[in-house]
Amino acid sequence: MSKIGKINIVIPDKVKVLLSGNTVNIEGPLGKKSLSIDTDIFDLKINEGKNVSIKPKKITQNVKRIWGMNRSLLNNAIIGASKGYEKILELSGVGFRAAIKGKQLNLQLGFSHDVNFDIPEGTKIEVEKQTTIKIKGFDKQQVGMIASQIKSIRPPEPYKGKGIKEQGQYILRKEGKKK
Repeated sequence: MSKIGKINIVIPDKVKVLLSGNTVNIEGPLGKKSLSIDTDIFDLKINEGKNVSIKPKKITQNVKRIWGMNRSLLNNAIIGASKGYEKILELSGVGFRAAIKGKQLNLQLGFSHDVNFDIPEGTKIEVEKQTTIKIKGFDKQQVGMIASQIKSIRPPEPYKGKGIKEQGQYILRKEGKKK
């Protein structure tokens, strides 16, 4: 039995969940998302718009593996439509700064040129200070993907810790060379 799959998903007041065929449409104040769930394998029940339960029709080894994953994807979409997701990135290094220019994030990261990152639709990027970037959106996977793409431009190095890191991320530091 899946420990995660058994738990019912509570639907907030502002979110609407509709099942049409194999697709589940989730609509909330922050956005819309549609997920496809195999109705041949799983039985999806929406109880009076208050909670959603997903149960397998027949429990086999392969179904157990994807039961919890489907429940988590559904839960993430419901949370994203009501509250949204946020990641905070920090720039550390001399002269490292970020700014928003139109629909692009402009990064000065110690290279000989500025790096421009296109902001995709459905996400919002804010620069609070010059060294703090906030990524907000309703799709958890997209927010995480954008954060990892920005971090990959200049990952933190282990000697001085210069680079782009997530807030609260620990960087394993190395000792420099000795005489």
